[in-house]
Amino acid sequence: GDARVRGQTGVLSERRGSYPFIDFRLLNNTTLSGEIGTKKKVKRLLSFQRYFHASRLLRGIVPQASLYLLDEDYLGQARHMLSKVGMWDFDIFLFDRLTNGNSLVTLLCHLFNVHGLIHHFQLDMVTLHRFLVMVQEDYHSQNPYHNAVHAADVTQAMHCYLREPKLANFLTPSDIMLGLLAAAAHDVDHPGVNQPFLIKTKHHLASLYQNVSVLENHHWRSTIGMLRESRLLAHLPKEVTQDIEQQLGSLILATDINRQNEFLIRLKSHLDNQDLRLEDAQDRHFMLQIALKCADICNPCRLWDLSKQWSERVCEEFYRQGDLEQKFELEISPLCNQQKDTIPSIQIGFMTYIVEPLFERWAQFTGDSPLSENMLNHLRRNKAKWRSLLHKQHSSSRSNDLSGQVTGSQEQTLNEEETP
Repeated sequence: GDARVRGQTGVLSERRGSYPFIDFRLLNNTTLSGEIGTKKKVKRLLSFQRYFHASRLLRGIVPQASLYLLDEDYLGQARHMLSKVGMWDFDIFLFDRLTNGNSLVTLLCHLFNVHGLIHHFQLDMVTLHRFLVMVQEDYHSQNPYHNAVHAADVTQAMHCYLREPKLANFLTPSDIMLGLLAAAAHDVDHPGVNQPFLIKTKHHLASLYQNVSVLENHHWRSTIGMLRESRLLAHLPKEVTQDIEQQLGSLILATDINRQNEFLIRLKSHLDNQDLRLEDAQDRHFMLQIALKCADICNPCRLWDLSKQWSERVCEEFYRQGDLEQKFELEISPLCNQQKDTIPSIQIGFMTYIVEPLFERWAQFTGDSPLSENMLNHLRRNKAKWRSLLHKQHSSSRSNDLSGQVTGSQEQTLNEEETP
């Protein structure tokens, strides 16, 4: 049946668990869906209990019974990292290990508290936990890239951007909450394959959203479903929740890479005309969209060790899709052929045509702030390293080709000598 639920606001949301993993055995066998849903519910319940205990520890409340979730050494390190959550060299991989895989929940609870959102919106901590656990659990941990750690990384980047003076001086609590929520949930329930794959395999979501921003629409509607199920905002006036749901959609839909030029042209126009008025809610919202877009693709602007890990992860996800396409005799999508598309070549193209144009405009907006200069410096250094690696690959390939030619000529000579 239809996986959507119409709420009082009239916005369609999707039931959690309605989206199967991209596995043809599951897509062709609907009898498994009930079993999968049950397992997810049990896992989510157990996870919430773990997170609730962990949050008590992080608040300094020692429980009666001993817990094996996190030891004191790890908790101390996690607390120390949270004290530096606004630093651009924040290592989200380390933080995820220190929080036992709960980086998104732990980070969001901390940031909601730091920004005063819990007090301002009178949020219930247990309900907030419940919602964040839903979000974290609905990311697919088997995805090399589009998983909860990526969501936590984007959220941490968004926090850094929300603190940029050119933007921070105008933001309201609603703006900040929307920015953090959108960052946390922008890829929720991502299947690990792209929109063209869903379209050519006739996935039900492609039909549902008529082949337009298929994944982004799903992420948004799933987020609305979780907000309503958790009742996180149920105490707020109806018109406020309606506005939050619509603006979340506008932010998440902006992450569609197919709309990159649309946003870039509009940003360039604003900057060239110097007509951005951040006192105006509409202009603030547009810059939140730009900030989220930057956060979503900021990996090339991180320290090399972190950036390289993300590059390898996203390419691994591409290659998995390519393997699936090859297995089922579909045309292999661009960037997904492991035999032809190398990590350095993919990253250089991504940086050149997608990342650099956006971050150069972002730096123009921030007035070349220390953070923007730092990111652009990392971007240039990382691109140079990928160019160096690509050059080494080409040199190695040429050497192998020459070696093969020499070996071939030697064999031919030997055969001629042996011929009577």
